[in-house]
Amino acid sequence: MRRDLIVWLLIAASPAVSQILPAGLGSRWWRAPRMVEKLALTPDQQEQMDNVFQQNRIKLIDLTASLDKEEAALEPLVSADQPDAEKIRAQISRVASARSELEKANANMLLGLRLLLKPEQWRKLQGDATGPRPRKIPGEYFSAPAPAPKKSR
Repeated sequence: MRRDLIVWLLIAASPAVSQILPAGLGSRWWRAPRMVEKLALTPDQQEQMDNVFQQNRIKLIDLTASLDKEEAALEPLVSADQPDAEKIRAQISRVASARSELEKANANMLLGLRLLLKPEQWRKLQGDATGPRPRKIPGEYFSAPAPAPKKSR
């Protein structure tokens, strides 16, 4: 139960992020023989993509660790017998900020990869994306209209 509450808090605190590249692509997808052939990626493009990945890798590792630390600091606050709402809200803000920084860095890396693709490669990549759909924005779960109030007599 506590874990569910923490997960819900983290989902509610996370910002909505649009995907630059289609969902379903794994790390270093530009090295997969099927993708190299389908997109006609050149060795130079692959090397440039490797460079973009390497330039961002350490920062992404550090930002992921920072998010993990902030999430770990939130857990005991929420699990306390007497939760301190002010401390929890402040920690939720730190979690959201850490998540935002990680997502911005990841999006910038993906943009760097996207910019290396030619228009026809981009179109093929968009048409080839398979796998899970991007997660819903937290607000979408509550977007159904509320039932009309009953008239009292």
